[in-house]
Amino acid sequence: MATATTYGARDHARAQEGTHTEAMPVVPAADWPEPPCAAGHLVWAETVAGGGYTHRVLARGTELRLTDLRGDACAHLLLYAADRPWERLNVADTVKVQWNAYLGEGRLLLSDQGRVLAGVVADTSGRHDALCGTSTLVRNAQRYGDGTPQSPSPAGRELFKLAAAKNGLAPRDLPPSLSFFQGVEVREDGTLDFTGSAGPGGSVTLRTEQDVTVLIANVPHPADPRPGYVSTPLEVLAWRAAPTAPGDPLWDATPEGRRAFLNTAEFLAARGLA
Repeated sequence: MATATTYGARDHARAQEGTHTEAMPVVPAADWPEPPCAAGHLVWAETVAGGGYTHRVLARGTELRLTDLRGDACAHLLLYAADRPWERLNVADTVKVQWNAYLGEGRLLLSDQGRVLAGVVADTSGRHDALCGTSTLVRNAQRYGDGTPQSPSPAGRELFKLAAAKNGLAPRDLPPSLSFFQGVEVREDGTLDFTGSAGPGGSVTLRTEQDVTVLIANVPHPADPRPGYVSTPLEVLAWRAAPTAPGDPLWDATPEGRRAFLNTAEFLAARGLA
């Protein structure tokens, strides 16, 4: 066979140059066919398969748009301060400080230091979750028969472990995550109602307020009641923009959010970064 020798394997591999599959990164990102920003500003362009993961370090002021292409993506997200991974997304504080358990436009993603890692600047989906976290190996094994990364039904936490390792992080560095595009609501009796997806084409755009490490796992929501492992492609685009400034509606949306922005600005100024 053609790949039975080293030379044959090399020639076969090189013959794949320029070919594309549905789910893969575009390198350079500038080759993305319809960028949502000024020419030359796109820094990340990728389609993540269902059951896949991705990661990237983004500069402060980058805008990150996630799109549920077919209506069954679920983007589980973790954020870390890029050079200080001990400062990371704190879902409990994100909910508690803003007096709201539901994500959407105008909400901030807060760290455990009371600072802003990113803010939601646009949202056409409205089906998100800050309560349930992602799926686990044990749970997926019970539901689907397997939850390992190489299986047909990988668990979100197992994929996060891989993404974390590629950024110098360990399993102990994985806090609870947020989920975009598959929502839940809290009933009056305290139980959760899975609201599912808003349908194909929904998107959410985040703006980073510090240099951040982004981890994303695209796997079914743990509360999804369907018996099968249903997960469809997620589009990820990021481009250079500008961080939020005083006077911006996002900065002044709430007193709690304004204080988080002030905490962030003071911290960055002390380091000579703002």
